[in-house]
Amino acid sequence: MSARGWALFAAMGVIWGIPYLFIKIAVGEFAPTTVVFGRTAIGALMLVPVALARGELRPLTGHWRLLLTYSFVELIAPWFFLTHAEQRLSSSLAGLLIAGVPLVGAIIAWLLDRLDRPDALRALGLIVGFLGVGLVVGFNVAADDLVAVVEVGLVVLGYAIGAQLIARMRDLPTMTVIVTSLVVTALVYLVPGILQWPATPPSTQALAAIAVLGIVCTGLAFIVFFALVREVGPNRATVITYVNPAVAVVLGVLILSEPFTPTIALGFVLIAVGSWLGTRRAARL
Repeated sequence: MSARGWALFAAMGVIWGIPYLFIKIAVGEFAPTTVVFGRTAIGALMLVPVALARGELRPLTGHWRLLLTYSFVELIAPWFFLTHAEQRLSSSLAGLLIAGVPLVGAIIAWLLDRLDRPDALRALGLIVGFLGVGLVVGFNVAADDLVAVVEVGLVVLGYAIGAQLIARMRDLPTMTVIVTSLVVTALVYLVPGILQWPATPPSTQALAAIAVLGIVCTGLAFIVFFALVREVGPNRATVITYVNPAVAVVLGVLILSEPFTPTIALGFVLIAVGSWLGTRRAARL
């Protein structure tokens, strides 16, 4: 990977490692729909002027179906599910489960590219990675929280599909895709987000959490992520999701005093190793 690729990778590892903490803070006072509306509306308001100044808002004729599909699988559904799940799960656990994205991404990539069949080592990586997920869920999730785990699983699937769709939109300006998806998502959650605004004035901490989610974890994050996908490809780009959990776990433990168990530590190692093996390039004979 190039120096630029590594720089983008490191930036995304941090930028998408902190949302779990701020989502956890925000859902303490805001409904999930309000949180999603707030972060997407802020991100859109931040990026629309930039896109207009650069002349990167172009007609979407011929691409609207792909853009709407991307908006649904990457933002509309996953961000609600993730935010709703964090009402039950700790921020560190939610972030750790998202590390399964490379595993699902590898399966999707193999299904789409029949010429790129997995070798034994990559198949082993999938098995190891999913064993890690099972270890984390089996020993750290209560039975009444399993619905939240399923929601995070749907987030993982959406993110993996979204990365593949990004690679199919190379002929569209990055800003066009980002702004369109943010505006569409904000419009979807506009009414429910406003109707579910808390009856009592929210704290400065909760408002600041939504601001960070919108500015850093949404607007800035998508610009960097698209650059990363176009630099290293969709499958390898999703590997940031086993760096993100490390950031999420550290922040959750240090700031929110969330538990850090031996099974969480071992599960993370298994997921990280499995993701690395599962997404590595097959050896060429």
